[in-house]
Amino acid sequence: MTDSVAGLPPLREVIAKHGLAAKKSLGQNFLLDLNLLDRIARVPGPIEGAAVYEVGPGPGGLTRALLKAGARVTAVERDDRAMPALAEIGDAAPGRLTVVAEDAMKIDEATRLGERAHVASNLPYNIGTALLVRWLTLEAWPPWWLSLTLMFQKEVAQRIVAPAGSDAYGRLSVLAQWRSTPRIALELPPQAFTPPPKVSSAVVHIVPAPAPAGVSAAAIGAITAAAFGQRRKMLRASLKSLPGAIDALAACGIDGERRAETLSVAEFVAIAAAWTAAKR
Repeated sequence: MTDSVAGLPPLREVIAKHGLAAKKSLGQNFLLDLNLLDRIARVPGPIEGAAVYEVGPGPGGLTRALLKAGARVTAVERDDRAMPALAEIGDAAPGRLTVVAEDAMKIDEATRLGERAHVASNLPYNIGTALLVRWLTLEAWPPWWLSLTLMFQKEVAQRIVAPAGSDAYGRLSVLAQWRSTPRIALELPPQAFTPPPKVSSAVVHIVPAPAPAGVSAAAIGAITAAAFGQRRKMLRASLKSLPGAIDALAACGIDGERRAETLSVAEFVAIAAAWTAAKR
């Protein structure tokens, strides 16, 4: 490879040169440690020649690491201040970086990319969970993404991988686990970032798994939204707002006096399947 990404100036110099102080309004916390960034870029496995989608690259630290690993990167950034820095990275890796100046929440990724891609991103805190839920609740499966390697606040990461019955277990756990496999790949302290956030962070890696037959993402979404929307209540109360859900609960032989956090992912899938079948 003839590009010169490794020869780019230190990220702190880039931030100073382009006036890229992190903006709280954009949920920005920049990771500047190149060794940590290289470790994150390795989480998806070999990505040489692969398409990678990145949201919120900022000064381009992770972008550099992904390009060094040989990926072709499409980076979505709404902060105009970052464009000159990202252009310099693009010049160092000719033909392998596409920068999209749009709102990531409004992009049709499958159409934009035109191929299946890995996602790797230090997600802006203010849209991270919303983006993840959107990617997890696509009806088309396997999805457009090959894997998700995403930075979250540690508390959110723990919710994604939490087992049933644990304090962190909730709707996000079920959405992440019913047809994909999540794991925490890396934990990072606040001081790894500029500016340091008030909480620790973690990188979550998620890969698609076979989807259960007869269950739609819409059904899982509706059942979990109702069940965890009033998580302190028994299921017979929390699911009452969803026509047919109580009957589905009975059809699965699940006690209506249980609470949402006690149900396994498989039990939520069974309820969604019974609810879907009853409506046909």
